[in-house]
Amino acid sequence: MGLSAPLVAAVLFAALLHAGWNALIKSGGDKPLDTALIHSLGVLFAIPAALWFGLPGAAAWPFIAASSAIHVAYYIALAGAYRHGDLSLTYPIMRGSAPLLVALASAGFVGEPLSGTAWLGVLVISAGVLLVGLARMSTQAATGHRGKAIGFALANAAVIASYTVVDGMGVRAAGDPFAYAAAIFLIDGLPYAALVLWRRGPERGAALRYMRGRVPLALGGSAASLGSYAIALWAMAHAPVALVAALRETSVIFAALIGMLFLGERFGWARALGAALVAAGVVTLRFS
Repeated sequence: MGLSAPLVAAVLFAALLHAGWNALIKSGGDKPLDTALIHSLGVLFAIPAALWFGLPGAAAWPFIAASSAIHVAYYIALAGAYRHGDLSLTYPIMRGSAPLLVALASAGFVGEPLSGTAWLGVLVISAGVLLVGLARMSTQAATGHRGKAIGFALANAAVIASYTVVDGMGVRAAGDPFAYAAAIFLIDGLPYAALVLWRRGPERGAALRYMRGRVPLALGGSAASLGSYAIALWAMAHAPVALVAALRETSVIFAALIGMLFLGERFGWARALGAALVAAGVVTLRFS
C-alpha cells in the first residue's frame, strides 16, 4: 500500500475540512458548547449515511466502542485547548505531535513498520506543523494561559494518536470505511454533549439558547467533520495508517491561513518556514 496522487489529494481536502470545523469552534464564544453542538449534530448526517451504507459487521464494533470513548476525551481536551489558546497555537501542537506517536505505534499495533524515507517524511511534516504552532508562543505569553493551552494540546496529541490507531484497525475489520464512519458519528458526539450540558447546572437554559443560535454554522461544521473523517478512514483502508495520519496534519497550514484571514491572527516568517517543511514532507511521503 502506498500514497497515490488521488489519495494524497483526497486527504489534503479532508485536511481543509478538518481545519474549517476547528476554526468554527475557535470563532465561537463558548468552546465546550460549540464542540458539543458540532459533534452532536453529526448524528443528523450519520443516520442517512448509515441507511445508505449500512452498519459494519460485529468485528468492527469493539473498535467503534473504544474509539467513541476516546473521542469524549478528545472533545474535552480540544475545548480546553481552545479556551486557553489561539487556534494557531494549540491546533498545530496537538496535530503535529500525534503523527510521531502514530508512527511509533503502527508497527506494533497495525503491523505497518515504516521505511526510512517514510519516517523522514513523517518527521519533516511534524517539525513543520510544530513550527507553525511554536511561532505563536511569544504572543501567547502575555495572556498567562500559554502553559494551560500547551498542556491541553499535548494531552490531546496522545488522544488523537490513540483513536487514529484504533480506527486504523477498526476500519479494516469493518471492510467499509463509510459504514464505519457512519457508526462512529451515530454515537460519539452525544455523550460529550450530555456531559457538557450536565456540567452547566442551573445555567443549562442559557447554554441551550446559545446552542440554538449557533445551529446554522454548526451544521456546516458537522458536515465538514464527518466528511473529513470519512475520507481519512477511506485512506487508511488503502494506505499505511501512519502516513495518512501525517498527511492529514497538513490541516495546520489551512488552519493558520483561516486564522490569518478570518480570525485576525498573524502568519509571519516562522509559519511560512513551517508551511514549507510540511510541503517538503508531503512530497517525501508521496514518493516513499
